[in-house]
Amino acid sequence: MLSIIQVYWSMLLQSLGYTLLLTLFALFFAMIIGLIFALMNVSHSKVLNILGTVYVDAVRGVPLIVLAFFIYFGVPQAVKMLGVQTFRLPALQAGTIALAMNCGAYMAEIFRAGIQSIDKGQMEAARSLGLPYSISMRRVILPQAFRVMIPSVINQFIITLKDTSILSVIGYPELTNMGKTISGNTFKSLQTWAIIGILYMVVIITLSKIAKNIERRLKKDGQ
Repeated sequence: MLSIIQVYWSMLLQSLGYTLLLTLFALFFAMIIGLIFALMNVSHSKVLNILGTVYVDAVRGVPLIVLAFFIYFGVPQAVKMLGVQTFRLPALQAGTIALAMNCGAYMAEIFRAGIQSIDKGQMEAARSLGLPYSISMRRVILPQAFRVMIPSVINQFIITLKDTSILSVIGYPELTNMGKTISGNTFKSLQTWAIIGILYMVVIITLSKIAKNIERRLKKDGQ
């Protein structure tokens, strides 16, 4: 195990960095997607409710690996059928889109639950003061909802981080893909995957501790 670390430590750290980069990109866009569809789901428009529900149910009903294959292989092929022969999606972009769409569907439910956890009287009070619905949502409801949602968002970050391993199938150089490479070069599968598992474990346990500390502080502040 030590020999693998000595030879491949820089590549392991680089692949871990790629994993975290992909996770951050995906979570950033997922939060935007999630907020949009959460607002659609809590709006008074039946059409928006239906669109939001269809997106969440459809994306959550498709395995991430299938979504990744569709975006990485299917979308470029569809674009080429339209006459653009040079179009291609790099693994980072395809992986970010797939993860963001997948994570966004779950974030939509987190945001929806957070918004609906705020007492309806808050919105009624804001509207009674003459504030439009959009401003009431942005300045009154969402700040309170985000405070409630922080632990769930961090937990979703952890889930998304683990889901990046699936994107090794499209060649993105994240941690699992690097594990395949090292295992193939050294023929030491046991030691290699033990190292990969430890790296994931260290990052995920750290994030879990952060989530628990934030949740504990929020509970103290709410008392």
